[in-house]
Amino acid sequence: MKPGLLEVMRMNRICRMVLATCLGSFILVIFYFQIMRRNPFGVDICCRKGSRSPLQELYNPTQLELSNTAVLHQMRRDQVTDTCRANSAVSRKRRVLTPNDLKHLVVDEDHELIYCYVPKVACTNWKRLMMVLTGRGKYSDPMEIPANEAHVSANLKTLNQYSIPEINHRLKSYMKFLFVREPFERLVSAYRNKFTQKYNTSFHKRYGTKIIKRQRKNATQEALRKGDDVKFEEFVAYLIDPHTQREEPFNEHWQTVYSLCHPCHIHYDLVGKYETLEEDSNYVLQLAGVGSYLKFPTYAKSTRTTDEMTTEFFQNISSEHQTQLYEVYKLDFLMFNYSVPSYLKLE
Repeated sequence: MKPGLLEVMRMNRICRMVLATCLGSFILVIFYFQIMRRNPFGVDICCRKGSRSPLQELYNPTQLELSNTAVLHQMRRDQVTDTCRANSAVSRKRRVLTPNDLKHLVVDEDHELIYCYVPKVACTNWKRLMMVLTGRGKYSDPMEIPANEAHVSANLKTLNQYSIPEINHRLKSYMKFLFVREPFERLVSAYRNKFTQKYNTSFHKRYGTKIIKRQRKNATQEALRKGDDVKFEEFVAYLIDPHTQREEPFNEHWQTVYSLCHPCHIHYDLVGKYETLEEDSNYVLQLAGVGSYLKFPTYAKSTRTTDEMTTEFFQNISSEHQTQLYEVYKLDFLMFNYSVPSYLKLE
């Protein structure tokens, strides 16, 4: 083959390659600008993050109002740390946590949050908020989510569903928070909800019948069968009975916070309180970068358990049983800086 012909063929091949490269680049440019026209920030609008993570904003706040609040939460963290250190023999009985210990820790990947939910401490509304945060646009108003749907486990991802390396990464990098409540007020709230409401037949059958069988002398057959009229004194006697704690762990609605969330093993960055629920909740949302359009749901709840109600419930509890019950929840009182209730008659 002549040299001139070979040169022509080589030039044609080069031209075709250049043309293909240019055409491919042109298609990529068109595709890029189509994406940018839909979303100029190049991320999912529903889940857009700021340049700073919640952890950065918490420990190095850029706004003065956040800085002032950060001081309060540092004091709460210190209280937990000091209590764990002072009661290490009790609080660190278990040196290693298992995945099953992490089933109360709800994970939000998009905003780098981990929330440990505690029943009877506004956990329904916080689960609703987490569904909005993790729903990628599926939900916008938390109060439009039915309460029963908020408690469907499949609707939220918990930390125990990850591998060990993934768990460790999230515990290190995400902002971890929980909400707590005066322990005996929370306990009375659980009793009122689970044992005085006729619709809670599952609790009556599982726990009510057992409590009446053990704690009530001369119980009627109907009471033993239904378990729907448990007295608060019987409930307290059941909780302090050593047989109860040997038999199985407490139900989550009256389990201690330190057993549900393990604050002596997991360093929580923020401890919110039921007494300052709205303020603390909106602070979390602000740190997550969503505070401008997402607020904690507020509504008047006339049936809420108050300190006055709690005082009335404890009037018929003997000082011996009060003392034993306080020992069960003592770490929660100390860890979250709740004083011994004035109505208690401790021995």
